[in-house]
Amino acid sequence: MKKRKLLFSLIVLVLLSSLAVLFYYYQYKSETRKILLSPAHHVPEFAYKICIDKLDVNYGTVRNNENLSSILSDNLDPLTIDQIVKSSESKFDVRKIHPGNRYAIMTSHDSLHRTQYFVYEINPIDFVVVDLKDSIRVYTGKKDVVRKIREAKGIIYSSLWDAIERNNMNIKLALSLADVFAWTIDFYGLQRGDNFKVIYEELFVDNVSVGSDLIQAAYFSSGGNEFKAFYFNKGGDKGYYDEKGQSLQRAFLKAPLHFSRISSRFTKARFHPILKIFRPHYGVDYAAPRGTPVVALGNGKVTEAGWSGGFGRRIVIRHNSIYTTSYAHLSGFAQGIHAGSSVKQGELIGYVGSSGLATGPHLDFRVFKNGQPADPLKMESPATEPVQQKNMTDFSQIVKKMSVRLDSIQ
Repeated sequence: MKKRKLLFSLIVLVLLSSLAVLFYYYQYKSETRKILLSPAHHVPEFAYKICIDKLDVNYGTVRNNENLSSILSDNLDPLTIDQIVKSSESKFDVRKIHPGNRYAIMTSHDSLHRTQYFVYEINPIDFVVVDLKDSIRVYTGKKDVVRKIREAKGIIYSSLWDAIERNNMNIKLALSLADVFAWTIDFYGLQRGDNFKVIYEELFVDNVSVGSDLIQAAYFSSGGNEFKAFYFNKGGDKGYYDEKGQSLQRAFLKAPLHFSRISSRFTKARFHPILKIFRPHYGVDYAAPRGTPVVALGNGKVTEAGWSGGFGRRIVIRHNSIYTTSYAHLSGFAQGIHAGSSVKQGELIGYVGSSGLATGPHLDFRVFKNGQPADPLKMESPATEPVQQKNMTDFSQIVKKMSVRLDSIQ
């Protein structure tokens, strides 16, 4: 009898313990659910690094002939818009708002719909914010950018530009490649079958590609010659070098403008299309659309910038005691370019035109060595400083690593 009572007591105790465990389990689960669903654990939503949980956001695109006043006229009074213009002067020139760029107007999520922010996208990465919550405050910001390493290759059939487009690469990559090899490859003389491989960084904003950035390594085969470029930045060395650590940069660019064709070469007997006579042509004519940017071939001082007879609008730059370059038939000069001004390699100096004796828009480009005409397409230029000896071990490791990756791009 006593044994039965003891067994019964044990069974009751086990049942009560089980019920207690179940009670506390479900109570804990319920409390956990409450915590997870509570406002304190809500994940806030951001746009342009602004919390928009309590805002209504209206996105738009700038239309032709639209300006800041017309964009904000339905939200703000003219006096406030004028204050925005004045407050923006040190941060952003509102007159530079371009058609096609995006903007956002953020209003309070209530019956008043007061305008709290205006955001204008300067480009896919940079933006300017007008904070209207209290007093007017203007500041700039950048979207979060994700960099991804990409590998690409291409074969030239007509031009580098065409090869980039045909392989669905970002067109900015063509400009970057041209800059890397500007001192070693004549991009106006590319031949069918020339090819390239490149390892580069591609930028993504909101999971959308916004262009290519730094080229880490590249290979280019042109005219039977092979060229490699490796980016290195350490201990005072910064730039692109070949496999031996020699700089790819030269004292002069290979050409003063991007992606054109040569319509006339250096010769002692060319038939002039307007004068209808044979006479020397001591330069190279690059046919290009009117307004194409023209840059300085190297550092130097402008000795002439004005009208020069049959050359039309011409700029002459003295680079050193040996070399002088001439840029003729321009449609106009870049701001600040005049006789006596100093320019740097790659700096914008003017725009392609057809001033003077010219049948169509092109750049007449000439080089003078020791006062005598020299063929720009055959001009050799000394290299700048190589990788320092103290950095060669690190540089060699980069070359080895990147060469393997370049070779693996099939």
